[in-house]
Amino acid sequence: MLVQFSVRNVLSFKDQVTLDMTAISVYKEHPYKLINIGTKENYLHVASIYGANASGKSNLIYAMKYFQRIVKDSINNEDDPSQTIIARLFKPFLFTEKKDTSEFEIVEIFDDYEYSYGFEYNAECIVSEWLYRKKLTTNRKTIVFERHHSEMSFGASVRKECDIYKGTIPSDTLVLSFFNKLKMKTNVFTDVYDSISSTLVLDSDFGDYNLMIRGQLPSVIDTQKEKLMQFLSAIDTGICDIYYEKIENRLFFFTKHKDSEGNEYSLELYNESAGTIKSIDCFIFAQAAVMMNKSLFIDELNIKLHPLLLKFIVDLFYEKDTTAQLIYTTHDTTLMDRKFFRRDQIWFVQKNQGGCSDLCALSDYKVRSDASFEKDYLAGVYGGIPLLKEFQLKGDSDNGNG
Repeated sequence: MLVQFSVRNVLSFKDQVTLDMTAISVYKEHPYKLINIGTKENYLHVASIYGANASGKSNLIYAMKYFQRIVKDSINNEDDPSQTIIARLFKPFLFTEKKDTSEFEIVEIFDDYEYSYGFEYNAECIVSEWLYRKKLTTNRKTIVFERHHSEMSFGASVRKECDIYKGTIPSDTLVLSFFNKLKMKTNVFTDVYDSISSTLVLDSDFGDYNLMIRGQLPSVIDTQKEKLMQFLSAIDTGICDIYYEKIENRLFFFTKHKDSEGNEYSLELYNESAGTIKSIDCFIFAQAAVMMNKSLFIDELNIKLHPLLLKFIVDLFYEKDTTAQLIYTTHDTTLMDRKFFRRDQIWFVQKNQGGCSDLCALSDYKVRSDASFEKDYLAGVYGGIPLLKEFQLKGDSDNGNG
């Protein structure tokens, strides 16, 4: 379960920003939208991020993708051995004379511990890296490891196994990635690595629809067809069946529709609307997140989806028996309402005149629980909206007579 994700000097985020999924205890609205794991703090199932075009809100999703890629590939550089992953994914804020390192940190909870893991890097090397673990029942925090360039120190729980490798970890390889590859008595490196790498991250076009559907939809149809059909019925697609056929080692997907007299007609899936196809993708990933208690990051979730369908998908994450989380960016303000969201669930990204993006929560403002969030947002109270100026398509010389 995600607690925090922090980014510094990555893309348009020059200064450190932190997405915090910890619920604010003084807010009493919508208690069913909270994750209660029996600790003092509760956590949010859903966070919605708003911002103007080019504000940088999508960069938060890309930052998570970069973070994941570096963790996965820093030890092997499978895509391009001639260039390290940190060189390819060193994307600092560019509009400044001062060149600085970039930094990521994630705080997650699983198996009765809170883990804080992060690293600082440039295009040549890992500058620093750290992993701490806190027992939730005792609140006792311990060091798993700390690194500064080539200097590394390990906590008592892993020191005996790890010290012999101190001089063998390359400067461009993460300690976490290195020890995840080894067979060790301790599971801490593998557990943290798996938790980070299994976070689901989708960009604004959902990647390649065809690749995603070919890879995931057959198993969904085979094992969860009834639930998928309930979903497609609930969102009123008109689809009464969905199936696939394998012809000459190629998969073909079809849907069935009924006319007013009950006659059935087959339609190739890719002839369905883009909204229907995206809805199926949403189901696949939402179902995976809910079933496996994972976090799902989605950029521009509202694209090609009706606002009511957007709400339907968001509501999937409020099931009682899951710690799944949805973090998504959007322009759609129809759900920016106290009937649907708590004040700590709504976030804004805005860019200053220097091109630097900032991330803040609605809860950072003095907002009454009965305020009209959408009205105040569109009025510019919270920022995160485009600053529009007068513009005319006709030039001054036209004088309106053309």
